[in-house]
Amino acid sequence: MEVVRAYIAPRTGWRRVIHYWRHRMQRLPDSPTRIALGVACGVYASFTPFFGFHFMIAAGLAWLLRGNIFASAIGTFFGNPLTFPFIVAICLELGGLIMGSPVDSDFIEQGLHQMAIMLLRDISSLVIPYFVGGIIPGLISAVASYMVVRPLVATYQRRRRNRLIARTRARIAKQNNVVSE
Repeated sequence: MEVVRAYIAPRTGWRRVIHYWRHRMQRLPDSPTRIALGVACGVYASFTPFFGFHFMIAAGLAWLLRGNIFASAIGTFFGNPLTFPFIVAICLELGGLIMGSPVDSDFIEQGLHQMAIMLLRDISSLVIPYFVGGIIPGLISAVASYMVVRPLVATYQRRRRNRLIARTRARIAKQNNVVSE
């Protein structure tokens, strides 16, 4: 029970948790390309019908494509309670169009709260169209996220490196002044 409580209400508070993850993300020791690729893998995984396994799918894709695995976990946050209704609707509609069998619109209108029951009940008419329909928007979203994240990470890392160099030069200059006095 304590573990469940820790996920819902961390002992140190959500602000501390968010600060920690932000700090971790800022210090990812990888190239901008690998970090952006990891985020793109996470975004793509959000378009699969395998809810509950998006982290594992994203990590597997990042590992195969040599992207950053931690960044792939961050990328899965693209799929969240605010975006999932849109992702589900787009994937099911597009999958139905591609497969030539439109998905029952009642499913889309009912929302996510009954999705698990309906997916288990009628796997062939929902999961397969969802999977097929998620390929194209998933790839488009992944490429777009890569194109946005890569230059942002490169700029951030360059600025951080320049700040560290300036701080080190200032420290060395201060030491030289102390030694010469």
